[in-house]
Amino acid sequence: MAPPVQSQRSPSPSQPSGKGEVSDLKLQLRQLAGSRAPGVDDSKRDLFKKVISYMTIGIDVSSVFGEMVMCSAASDIVLKKMCYLYVGNYAKVNPDLALLTINFLQRDCKDEDPMIRGLALRSLCSLRVANLVEYLVGPLGSGLKDRSSYVRTVAVMGVLKLYHISASTCIDADFPAILKNMMFNDSETQVVANCLSALQEIWSSEASTSEEASREREGLLSKTNVYYLLNRIKEFSEWAQCLVLELVAKYVPSEGSEIFDIMNLLEDRLQHANGAVVLATIKVFLQLTLSMTDVHQQVYERIKAPLLTLVSSGSPEQSYAVLSHLHLLVMRAPFIFSSDYKHFYCQYNEPSYVKKLKLEMLTAVANESNTYEIVTELCEYAANVDIPIARESIRAVGKIALQQYDVNAIVDRLLQFLEMEKDYVTAEALVLVKDLLRKYPQWSQDCIAVVGNISSKNVQEPKAKAALIWMLGEYSKDMHDAPYILESLIENWEEEHSAEVRLHLLTAVMKCFFKRPPETQKALGAALAAGLADFHQDVHDRALFYYRLLQYNVSVAEHVVDPPKQAVSVFADTQSSEIKDRIFDEFNSLSVVYQKPSYMFTDKEHRGPLEFSDEVGNISIGIESAGTVVPVQRVEANDKDLLLSTSEKEESRGPSNNGSVYSAPSYDASAVSAAASQTLLELAISNPTVSGHAPQPSLEIDDLLGLGLPVEPAPAPSPPPLKLNSKAALDPSTFQQKWRQLPISLSQEHSISPEGVAGLTAPQALLRHMQGHSIHCIASGGQSPNFKFFFFAQKAEESSTFLVECIINTSSAKAQMKIKADDQSLSEAFSALFQSALSKFGLL
Repeated sequence: MAPPVQSQRSPSPSQPSGKGEVSDLKLQLRQLAGSRAPGVDDSKRDLFKKVISYMTIGIDVSSVFGEMVMCSAASDIVLKKMCYLYVGNYAKVNPDLALLTINFLQRDCKDEDPMIRGLALRSLCSLRVANLVEYLVGPLGSGLKDRSSYVRTVAVMGVLKLYHISASTCIDADFPAILKNMMFNDSETQVVANCLSALQEIWSSEASTSEEASREREGLLSKTNVYYLLNRIKEFSEWAQCLVLELVAKYVPSEGSEIFDIMNLLEDRLQHANGAVVLATIKVFLQLTLSMTDVHQQVYERIKAPLLTLVSSGSPEQSYAVLSHLHLLVMRAPFIFSSDYKHFYCQYNEPSYVKKLKLEMLTAVANESNTYEIVTELCEYAANVDIPIARESIRAVGKIALQQYDVNAIVDRLLQFLEMEKDYVTAEALVLVKDLLRKYPQWSQDCIAVVGNISSKNVQEPKAKAALIWMLGEYSKDMHDAPYILESLIENWEEEHSAEVRLHLLTAVMKCFFKRPPETQKALGAALAAGLADFHQDVHDRALFYYRLLQYNVSVAEHVVDPPKQAVSVFADTQSSEIKDRIFDEFNSLSVVYQKPSYMFTDKEHRGPLEFSDEVGNISIGIESAGTVVPVQRVEANDKDLLLSTSEKEESRGPSNNGSVYSAPSYDASAVSAAASQTLLELAISNPTVSGHAPQPSLEIDDLLGLGLPVEPAPAPSPPPLKLNSKAALDPSTFQQKWRQLPISLSQEHSISPEGVAGLTAPQALLRHMQGHSIHCIASGGQSPNFKFFFFAQKAEESSTFLVECIINTSSAKAQMKIKADDQSLSEAFSALFQSALSKFGLL
């Protein structure tokens, strides 16, 4: 019997079959280097292709560097291109090899063929080796004067590359002045555009240190320069036109007639086939007319047609980019686009991201004249096979209902959604009905009649279940089965994983108890007992709060938990007007696509990496600091031990209490019997008031619920006051090491005074204030409304150190603090000092 044939995989032509493959290539290149035989260029091409393919897949072919350079000494431009690609790749990682290329690149910069001259100059400037800067100045100077426009175009960008390698060399060679002269005198528009781009970047970088550069940058926006570029704009390429239009958008005309002259000159750019040119032109129109309200509105009318045309043509990605800008304009002036709502109807073959944006725009343009048509269209999408779009369409119907006065037809549509046998449709509709009842309580009878037929067992999504529970509590008087539905939910308390649902359940059963006490008494006792046994801190605290309210006074508890409510007139917007204005100012940029200002995705302070504070440039400074100075350092984004991530690492290593960083008292739910729950409610009901004062806590109830306290606890001896070292010093590396090693001693939240919030417009003021209390900042970062600080302090006359992570939200006026300490017994005392210092910020 013949042995089985073994399958053999033939090696890929782009993969070396062994270690000797590169050596063979080197030998073959060396043989061809000096050969002038016919067809030798074709053989070189084949070998060069192999070398490039190996380099592309990550194989080290730097050993053939010399042979590649020798073989490129030919007039074949294809060989030149491949050699330049090879040289540029290895010059960055091996500067020594780059020295071998200088002679042949300089020689090629003087070649008769302008294409080779340009390629050689580009490759020479792309080496980016600081030691070779002196070899760039001569070829760049010649390239800027070259008779070929291609070489001049490459040379202009080469000047910019030189500036980034060595700014001083570029400035000393007077290249910026040469570029400025070329920008206004060169006949080739691409050269002019490259000069404009290079000068903007160079002068913007130099402006912070040079007054002359600052003046030159401002000079680019002079009337003469702007009009010169605008008069030649039709000669420019599409990219260059966008560059010029971006410059014009920053120009401030001296008189109103200039505005109309510029808009008339650019009128035809609105019909350009390229979407980038159209958007850049629109930005110019919008920026120029910001101070002219009537004209600005007319601009909206004028740009509407070009934008709608762009949306309906081109790829989905381009449509989405244009649609994002149209979305921004719709949000600012919905009434202008209200008659064009049909353009925002979703097409069956559109991607979901385009459909979602169109749904938001349909919501914005809805008014009394088109609401019926829009809602009818949105209801069709509710049966869409794309579930996320179906959800968004239902939310859109709800949003329209919340912003309209005549909602009869819309409410009927929403109630029809509740009767559909689709879980996700029912879930979204429940959330919207809850919001609808908050604004239009007069619809409660119609809504409750339908909601009462929904089984809580069929609602699984947390937000939807929370909405259903809210309605059960709020309208328990009208819903006959409300106490019994709530009781069945409480019986399954331990199976409910969402803290949001458990919180709503506690509040709903309290409301139901005030309206129907006999039927809800048992359920409330069970709910409070289960809440006190809950390991989620918020749930536990709310249950304890409700228990103490009932113990104090049932009437007061009812007034606190279920007071008379007024209809909600306006729901909070997710974005502030300031954020929207910032996005509008950055029109025709990624900010519009991301729907957030650029600093939110470009600034390292906002993205996470932390910059050490300038105010604490010397970490050892105190009020009277002296001694060793530790320079400020910067934490980069790729550092493994990043300060901003240490707290996350601590939390991920610590026990997970249902998302809470606190540890609730451990109550045994099984130990709390139904009798305890019954006794709790009976005592609370039978003792509603005691002369307007709180009754003495019932020790019997406290013992049953595991909350017993001694009647007269012995006063704890007051610890000696904690004193801090005003000259404390700690280097960043030690701080990071301690932060990783020490456990969290305390995690607290503290309110900031309005004066303190106002003072945070300049966060450095907080650092100086805390230093005055011997608490030093080692790192800070963030952007309004979120700021993050890391502080440290040391106990006087001891080496005990305290570390603090403090996150301040100016919108909520809250500060979240995590404290770590060498001596954890002092954490409470230090926390009191820290909060005292923080509370005084802005008051002095």
